[in-house]
Order: sequence, then C-alpha cells, then structure tokens
Amino acid sequence: MTDRITQPLIYALLTAQLAGCTVGPDYVRPEAKIPTEFKESKGWKQAQPRDNMLSGKWWEIFNDPRLNKLEEQVAAANQSIIQAEAQYRQAQHLVQSAQSAFFPILNLTGTTNRFRAASGQSVAVSGVRNLFGVAGAIAWEPDLWGSVTRQVEANTGSAQASAATLQALRLSSEATLADNYFQLKTLDAQKALLDETVVAYSKTLQIIKNRYAVGMVGKSDVMQAETQLESVRAQAINIGVQRAKLEHAIAVLIGKTPADLSLAAAPLDVQPPPIPASLPSELLERRPDIAAAERKIAAANAQIGVAKAAYYPSLNLAATNGFQTSTLDSLFKSASRYWALGPAGAALTLFDGGAKHAQYKQAIDGFDASVAAYRQTVLTGFQEVEDNLAALRILDEQKQVQDKAVTAANHALTLITNQYQAGTVSYLDVMTAQTVALSNRQTAVQLQGQRLTASVQLVKALGGGWNVAMLPSEDQAGGEVKWTDYLTFPVD
Repeated sequence: MTDRITQPLIYALLTAQLAGCTVGPDYVRPEAKIPTEFKESKGWKQAQPRDNMLSGKWWEIFNDPRLNKLEEQVAAANQSIIQAEAQYRQAQHLVQSAQSAFFPILNLTGTTNRFRAASGQSVAVSGVRNLFGVAGAIAWEPDLWGSVTRQVEANTGSAQASAATLQALRLSSEATLADNYFQLKTLDAQKALLDETVVAYSKTLQIIKNRYAVGMVGKSDVMQAETQLESVRAQAINIGVQRAKLEHAIAVLIGKTPADLSLAAAPLDVQPPPIPASLPSELLERRPDIAAAERKIAAANAQIGVAKAAYYPSLNLAATNGFQTSTLDSLFKSASRYWALGPAGAALTLFDGGAKHAQYKQAIDGFDASVAAYRQTVLTGFQEVEDNLAALRILDEQKQVQDKAVTAANHALTLITNQYQAGTVSYLDVMTAQTVALSNRQTAVQLQGQRLTASVQLVKALGGGWNVAMLPSEDQAGGEVKWTDYLTFPVD
C-alpha cells in the first residue's frame, strides 16, 4: 500500500520540478567601449614577437634572481592572499548551500510519551499509559519559478568573482613587492652615489685645507667645502630612513616580520625589459579585476530572478512514514505502522506593504550599479595601460637627454675645478658645478628607478599573464563535493 502511494508522489515531485519555469532575465554580458588601439603605443618598443605573452611568473623578465626568490614567497605566505583564498572557499560553500535547496529534507524522529488521561474522559484504557513512536518524514519545495536556480547562478557568479578578486590581489601584491624592491635598489644606487661623492668631496676639502695652510685661499673656501661635504653626508644618512621602510614593507608582503628580513645593498644593474602588450580588445580577457567586475554583474542579474520569483506562489510537499504503539516491543510490527501525505500547501502573498516590489527594484538597481562598476573598471584598465605606455616611452626619451646632461655636467666640473686650481675662478663656482653634477647624476639614478616602476605597473595593467580562461567553471565554482558533505554532522 505504501509503495503504491510513495512512488506516484516521487514522480509528481520530479514532474513539478521539470515543469517549473525560471523567471527573470537571462544573463547577457554588457558591452563596454573598447578602442581599436592604444593611443600611447605609437613609438613604444615592445617585445617581439607580440604573441610572446607574459607568463604567470612575469617578474622573471627582469632577470633578477633575488627578486625571483622574494616573489615566490608572496603567494605562499602573504596574509592578505591567504585571507582572500579563505573568502573564495567561503564563496564556494555558499554555492553548495544554494544547491542544497534542490533536494528534499529528510528527518528521522523518535518519541516517547508517558501520560495519564483525565478521569472525566472516555478512553479505551484507563490509568497510566505509554506511547512510543518513530517516523521518517520528507519535505520538499519544488523550484517552480527558478528561485533556487537563480540563487545558484548568483552564488556561482559571486564565487567566480571571488576567484578573480583573489588573482587581482595576488597580482597587486606581486607588483607592489617588485615596485618596492626596485625603489629599494634605487635608494641603494643613490646611497652609493652619495658615498662616492663624499669621498671626492673629502679629497677636495683636504686639498683646500692644504692650500689654506700655505695662504693660497681664504678660510671661507674651507668652510664652504666643509658645508658641501657635510650636506652630502646628511643626504646619505637620510636615505636610510626610506630604505628601512621599503625593506619592512617587503617583509610584510612575503609574510614575515621586519626583523626576519634583511636585504643587502645591491647595484641597480637591472634594465627595463621589453614587455609584450596585448591588443585593447584582449585586455578584457587578461585583467582579473575586470573579470571580477563582470562576474558580479552575472550574480546581480541572477538576483533579479530570485526577487521576481518571490511574486509567485510557493508549493510545499511533505510525507511521513512511521510506527507508533503503546508497547516498546511491538513498535516495529506492521500493525503499528502508519503513513501520511501532507501537509501540502501553496502560499501566495496578497499584500506585503510593497516589500517584494521594493526588493525586486533593489535587485534591478544592484544590477545597474554592477554594470556601471564594470564599465568603470574597464575604463580604468585602459587608463592604466595608457599611463604606463606613455611613462615608459617618455622616460626613455628623458633618459637619453639626461645621459647627455650628466656627461656635460661632469665635463664642466672638471674644467671649473682646473680653473679654480689655477686661481682664475672662485670656489663658489666649484660648488655650483659640484651641485649641478651631483643633481644630474641623482636624477639619472631616479630616472632608472622610475623606468623600472613603470615597467612593473605596465605588467600589472596588462594582467600579469593572467587569462579569463583561468577562472573556475560553473562546476568548479561550487568546489569539490564529497559524499560526507551530505551528512548532517561535520566530518573533517
């Protein structure tokens, strides 16, 4: 008897599930304005051939072994990345949570009751009685209007956005480390330049003191030379403050305390490498932040369907099968068995003060906001590429001019120093020439660091070798599901 009832019930549930429709708009990727070419790429030299795209370990194009070792530690030990990885796993489990609504809920209950009926009641058996029971119940709400389907879509989109955000954070952390590293090497080069200048100025000061001792120059020349020397020494010492901060920042990026990392000074012997740039149309596929923004649109679109499904009636189905008896030893005998279909019910909200309509409009507004955020992210991406293409091209032009300026300043310093020794110019002219020469050499060093920073930022702007194909698929976005996940108690 029970089988003749439960089998049609199961067929009815499956039919209702399949017959249901999914309300709400299907997702279509919004269009974004894409230029045909990068404006600032004219005259800029990039890697050849162009299809030699960046790999995941993009920092290796700088050929700096110490940088390579530092970068390898970012993904494994950076705490912000570890946090983002946990948030991605959390998003995966939200997908699994939404998918669970496709299935019915099964409950098993056991009851025992000892009671005595009131003396005024007419009962078959008077006195104290026992009642034992055990029952299995199934309850299910068919996804008639696609609310569950849309919620799974929304959570899947959010999980994919979380995965892209994780990649964007990883790329940003890697780029920040490379930027800090090259700034640190630039400071080391400046410190080396200042130390070299201190040695040269010290020799000059000694020569002036010797000339003063024999009455060839006045005391003012000695004082001016000492001032010039000590000023350069002060600059060299001040660099230590900036360098310490950069070293500490690098330590934190690789998950260490500042006390656990010390980077010895090293020469600035790295040249900005040629960087393969993609076409503007490919940028949307190569930047993880753009991919994250696009996946958020998909999630927001699905939420419109969830809100719209709330307008329609809901259907709840239930069935119970169990045993009940007054004696424990006869609990599982066929005579104690009972079953029940229901309660089954449909519910339709007739008035809610506009709550559902407000939620529906809120979902539409959220979608519109996501589209605008996506398009803004695309525009920002193009801006960052153009900024750094222009920076590299202009800084390269500046370097060529600056190299000439350094050569001219050094030549002028040599001439004026010889004239001073011949007594034809004052020491003030020497100081001016020294200041100009040092300033131009410092500018050349800083320019080298700026070119390296622009290279790093261009790599970041181009996505660092990432591709949208690396995003988890819809199946992967829900994570790996094991049979133990269906148990009602935790199994690690």
